[in-house]
Amino acid sequence: MKLYRPATILVGVLFILIGGLTRLATPDQVFEEQNMMVSSGTIGQPLEFGKQASITVVRMQLAKSVLDANSQSDDKPIETNGVFVALEWQTTPGVDKPDNPGPKLVSDGGAVFAPIPLTYSGIEFGASGFTVSGAIVFEVDPAELKGLTLQVRPGQLWNVLNRMVSVDLGIPGEESAQRLVDGAADLYQIPERETRVAS
Repeated sequence: MKLYRPATILVGVLFILIGGLTRLATPDQVFEEQNMMVSSGTIGQPLEFGKQASITVVRMQLAKSVLDANSQSDDKPIETNGVFVALEWQTTPGVDKPDNPGPKLVSDGGAVFAPIPLTYSGIEFGASGFTVSGAIVFEVDPAELKGLTLQVRPGQLWNVLNRMVSVDLGIPGEESAQRLVDGAADLYQIPERETRVAS
């Protein structure tokens, strides 16, 4: 018994070819991500992340070691040969809760840093009508602090109009980067997340 007729297979192949040719015909859209709307700003600015949702980085702190919010008194801090960059944030979901945010730090030199895998290190949104605050921590090479930017994208697979938040962390050059490293705290303890009614 034949499962597929030759005509059905030909139609499928034709659609695949047309789709490929369409993407080759518009390479700018493929590489420049014209379907991505970017909300750019600095620390303290609420930036749009989806329909009426926003992310605000409220504070940055560099540290030599870090502890999670649920650590016990006898837990040893996590240390690094680099530096920890802690970003305290606040999110408001708007009408609909946005897709899960995927954050990363990107330097002027093109280095990319992912969040450290601790329970309370991350960014999340609460239910509609509620504001959530917390912190996210990255382990960073001190030589890559110049031009450091937080980028947050929704965890979305579909190729549709989407948003990215880009927060300039205010480290324009090597001198300012070195001052931040020299002033790094000995320990940063990640706070527990706090949820409250949006004002």
